[in-house]
Amino acid sequence: MTKIIAIDGPASVGKSTLAKKIAKKFKAPVLFSGKLYRALALEIIKRKINLNNTEEILRSITSIDPGNLSSAELYSSQVDSVSSIISAKKQVRNKLITFQRSFPKKYGNNIKFAIIEGRDIGTIIFPKANYKIFLWAVSEVRAKRRYDQLRKNGKNASYSKIFREINVRDQKDMTREIAPLMPAANSVLLDTSYIDIEQAFKAIKRIILKTKTI
Repeated sequence: MTKIIAIDGPASVGKSTLAKKIAKKFKAPVLFSGKLYRALALEIIKRKINLNNTEEILRSITSIDPGNLSSAELYSSQVDSVSSIISAKKQVRNKLITFQRSFPKKYGNNIKFAIIEGRDIGTIIFPKANYKIFLWAVSEVRAKRRYDQLRKNGKNASYSKIFREINVRDQKDMTREIAPLMPAANSVLLDTSYIDIEQAFKAIKRIILKTKTI
Protein backbone atom coordinates (compact mmCIF):
# COMPACT_ATOMS: atom_id res chain seq x y z
CA MET A 1 0.00 0.00 0.00
CA THR A 2 1.22 3.49 -0.86
CA LYS A 3 2.44 5.47 2.14
CA ILE A 4 1.55 9.14 2.35
CA ILE A 5 4.18 11.75 3.21
CA ALA A 6 2.44 14.97 4.28
CA ILE A 7 4.54 18.14 4.27
CA ASP A 8 2.97 21.27 5.75
CA GLY A 9 4.15 24.74 6.66
CA PRO A 10 3.77 28.47 5.95
CA ALA A 11 4.76 30.44 2.87
CA SER A 12 8.40 30.44 1.71
CA VAL A 13 9.54 27.83 4.22
CA GLY A 14 10.96 25.52 1.56
CA LYS A 15 8.11 22.99 1.26
CA SER A 16 8.14 22.76 -2.53
CA THR A 17 11.92 22.48 -2.86
CA LEU A 18 12.11 19.79 -0.19
CA ALA A 19 9.12 17.90 -1.64
CA LYS A 20 10.89 17.78 -5.02
CA LYS A 21 14.10 16.44 -3.46
CA ILE A 22 12.19 13.79 -1.51
CA ALA A 23 10.24 12.82 -4.63
CA LYS A 24 13.48 12.37 -6.55
CA LYS A 25 15.09 10.37 -3.76
CA PHE A 26 12.19 7.93 -3.35
CA LYS A 27 10.95 8.04 -6.97
CA ALA A 28 7.58 9.21 -5.69
CA PRO A 29 4.90 11.41 -7.28
CA VAL A 30 4.30 14.76 -5.57
CA LEU A 31 1.27 17.03 -5.47
CA PHE A 32 1.82 20.69 -4.61
CA SER A 33 -1.63 21.42 -3.24
CA GLY A 34 -0.96 25.14 -2.81
CA LYS A 35 -0.54 25.41 -6.57
CA LEU A 36 -4.13 24.29 -7.02
CA TYR A 37 -5.29 27.32 -5.05
CA ARG A 38 -2.82 29.53 -6.90
CA ALA A 39 -4.06 28.23 -10.26
CA LEU A 40 -7.64 28.93 -9.21
CA ALA A 41 -6.64 32.39 -7.95
CA LEU A 42 -5.03 33.13 -11.32
CA GLU A 43 -8.23 32.09 -13.11
CA ILE A 44 -10.23 34.38 -10.85
CA ILE A 45 -7.90 37.30 -11.55
CA LYS A 46 -7.91 36.72 -15.31
CA ARG A 47 -11.70 36.41 -15.41
CA LYS A 48 -12.13 39.35 -13.03
CA ILE A 49 -14.43 37.31 -10.80
CA ASN A 50 -15.72 38.97 -7.65
CA LEU A 51 -14.30 37.15 -4.63
CA ASN A 52 -17.77 37.05 -3.09
CA ASN A 53 -19.14 35.16 -6.11
CA THR A 54 -18.55 31.64 -4.79
CA GLU A 55 -20.67 30.02 -7.50
CA GLU A 56 -18.53 31.49 -10.28
CA ILE A 57 -15.35 30.58 -8.41
CA LEU A 58 -16.48 26.96 -8.12
CA ARG A 59 -17.16 26.85 -11.87
CA SER A 60 -13.63 28.08 -12.50
CA ILE A 61 -12.16 25.02 -10.78
CA THR A 62 -12.95 22.92 -13.87
CA SER A 63 -10.52 25.12 -15.84
CA ILE A 64 -7.54 24.12 -13.71
CA ASP A 65 -5.09 21.88 -15.55
CA PRO A 66 -3.30 19.77 -12.88
CA GLY A 67 -0.58 18.98 -15.40
CA ASN A 68 0.27 22.64 -15.89
CA LEU A 69 1.03 24.03 -12.45
CA SER A 70 4.50 25.41 -13.11
CA SER A 71 3.63 28.76 -14.64
CA ALA A 72 5.59 31.75 -13.34
CA GLU A 73 2.26 33.59 -13.30
CA LEU A 74 1.30 31.60 -10.20
CA TYR A 75 3.79 33.58 -8.12
CA SER A 76 2.78 37.18 -7.56
CA SER A 77 1.56 39.24 -4.63
CA GLN A 78 -1.93 39.39 -6.14
CA VAL A 79 -2.11 35.62 -6.56
CA ASP A 80 -0.81 35.21 -2.99
CA SER A 81 -3.58 37.43 -1.65
CA VAL A 82 -6.42 35.89 -3.68
CA SER A 83 -5.35 32.29 -2.98
CA SER A 84 -5.31 33.04 0.75
CA ILE A 85 -8.84 34.44 0.59
CA ILE A 86 -10.37 31.61 -1.45
CA SER A 87 -8.64 28.94 0.63
CA ALA A 88 -10.83 30.07 3.54
CA LYS A 89 -14.02 29.34 1.58
CA LYS A 90 -15.49 26.03 2.70
CA GLN A 91 -17.12 25.13 -0.63
CA VAL A 92 -13.91 25.79 -2.54
CA ARG A 93 -11.83 23.74 -0.11
CA ASN A 94 -14.27 20.83 -0.22
CA LYS A 95 -14.13 20.66 -4.01
CA LEU A 96 -10.33 20.75 -4.09
CA ILE A 97 -10.02 18.27 -1.21
CA THR A 98 -11.62 15.60 -3.41
CA PHE A 99 -8.93 16.14 -6.05
CA GLN A 100 -6.12 16.02 -3.51
CA ARG A 101 -7.31 12.82 -1.87
CA SER A 102 -7.61 11.07 -5.21
CA PHE A 103 -4.02 11.88 -6.18
CA PRO A 104 -2.30 8.74 -4.74
CA LYS A 105 -5.02 6.48 -6.17
CA LYS A 106 -4.04 7.53 -9.69
CA TYR A 107 -0.88 5.46 -9.28
CA GLY A 108 -2.51 2.39 -7.72
CA ASN A 109 -0.23 0.31 -5.51
CA ASN A 110 2.73 0.59 -7.84
CA ILE A 111 4.46 3.25 -5.77
CA LYS A 112 5.83 3.07 -2.23
CA PHE A 113 5.32 6.76 -1.38
CA ALA A 114 3.15 9.67 -2.49
CA ILE A 115 4.06 13.16 -1.34
CA ILE A 116 1.44 15.82 -0.71
CA GLU A 117 2.66 19.30 0.14
CA GLY A 118 0.57 22.15 1.51
CA ARG A 119 -0.78 23.82 4.62
CA ASP A 120 -3.41 21.41 5.95
CA ILE A 121 -2.33 18.04 4.58
CA GLY A 122 -1.59 16.34 7.89
CA THR A 123 -4.56 17.90 9.69
CA ILE A 124 -7.37 17.85 7.09
CA ILE A 125 -6.52 16.22 3.77
CA PHE A 126 -4.65 13.14 5.01
CA PRO A 127 -5.09 13.02 8.82
CA LYS A 128 -3.91 9.38 8.75
CA ALA A 129 -0.81 10.09 6.66
CA ASN A 130 2.06 7.73 7.43
CA TYR A 131 4.53 10.60 7.81
CA LYS A 132 3.61 14.13 8.86
CA ILE A 133 6.25 16.83 8.67
CA PHE A 134 5.60 20.46 9.62
CA LEU A 135 8.24 22.91 8.42
CA TRP A 136 8.79 26.28 10.04
CA ALA A 137 11.14 29.27 9.78
CA VAL A 138 11.00 32.77 11.23
CA SER A 139 9.30 35.30 8.95
CA GLU A 140 12.49 37.35 8.45
CA VAL A 141 14.26 34.32 7.02
CA ARG A 142 11.33 33.37 4.81
CA ALA A 143 11.05 36.91 3.47
CA LYS A 144 14.76 36.93 2.61
CA ARG A 145 14.40 33.61 0.78
CA ARG A 146 11.47 34.89 -1.28
CA TYR A 147 13.32 38.15 -1.98
CA ASP A 148 16.44 36.29 -3.17
CA GLN A 149 14.32 33.97 -5.32
CA LEU A 150 12.59 36.86 -7.06
CA ARG A 151 15.85 38.73 -7.63
CA LYS A 152 17.47 35.59 -9.00
CA ASN A 153 14.63 35.34 -11.53
CA GLY A 154 15.26 38.91 -12.64
CA LYS A 155 12.25 40.46 -10.94
CA ASN A 156 12.14 43.67 -8.95
CA ALA A 157 11.46 42.98 -5.29
CA SER A 158 11.18 44.83 -2.01
CA TYR A 159 12.25 42.92 1.09
CA SER A 160 10.13 45.08 3.41
CA LYS A 161 7.03 44.55 1.26
CA ILE A 162 7.59 40.78 1.08
CA PHE A 163 8.14 40.67 4.85
CA ARG A 164 4.84 42.47 5.47
CA GLU A 165 2.99 40.21 3.03
CA ILE A 166 4.34 37.06 4.66
CA ASN A 167 3.26 38.24 8.10
CA VAL A 168 -0.21 39.11 6.81
CA ARG A 169 -0.47 35.72 5.10
CA ASP A 170 0.63 33.92 8.27
CA GLN A 171 -1.97 35.76 10.32
CA LYS A 172 -4.72 34.89 7.84
CA ASP A 173 -3.69 31.25 7.53
CA MET A 174 -3.34 30.69 11.27
CA THR A 175 -6.57 32.39 12.33
CA ARG A 176 -9.01 31.34 9.60
CA GLU A 177 -11.97 29.34 10.81
CA ILE A 178 -11.64 26.62 8.17
CA ALA A 179 -8.50 24.44 8.25
CA PRO A 180 -6.17 26.91 10.00
CA LEU A 181 -2.44 26.45 9.53
CA MET A 182 -1.13 24.40 12.44
CA PRO A 183 1.00 21.30 13.01
CA ALA A 184 -0.88 18.01 13.24
CA ALA A 185 -0.78 16.63 16.78
CA ASN A 186 1.53 13.77 15.78
CA SER A 187 3.69 15.60 13.24
CA VAL A 188 7.44 16.08 13.31
CA LEU A 189 8.36 19.76 13.62
CA LEU A 190 11.40 20.93 11.65
CA ASP A 191 12.61 24.52 12.01
CA THR A 192 14.56 25.47 8.88
CA SER A 193 15.44 29.01 10.00
CA TYR A 194 19.13 28.31 10.42
CA ILE A 195 19.72 25.26 8.25
CA ASP A 196 19.96 25.06 4.48
CA ILE A 197 17.85 22.96 2.13
CA GLU A 198 20.36 20.11 2.03
CA GLN A 199 20.45 19.85 5.83
CA ALA A 200 16.65 19.92 6.00
CA PHE A 201 16.46 17.25 3.30
CA LYS A 202 18.82 14.97 5.21
CA ALA A 203 16.73 15.42 8.37
CA ILE A 204 13.49 14.51 6.56
CA LYS A 205 15.15 11.56 4.85
CA ARG A 206 16.19 10.20 8.24
CA ILE A 207 12.62 10.63 9.51
CA ILE A 208 11.19 8.67 6.60
CA LEU A 209 13.77 5.90 6.76
CA LYS A 210 13.75 5.45 10.54
CA THR A 211 10.40 6.56 11.94
CA LYS A 212 7.73 3.95 12.46
CA THR A 213 4.60 4.87 10.56
CA ILE A 214 1.30 5.49 12.32
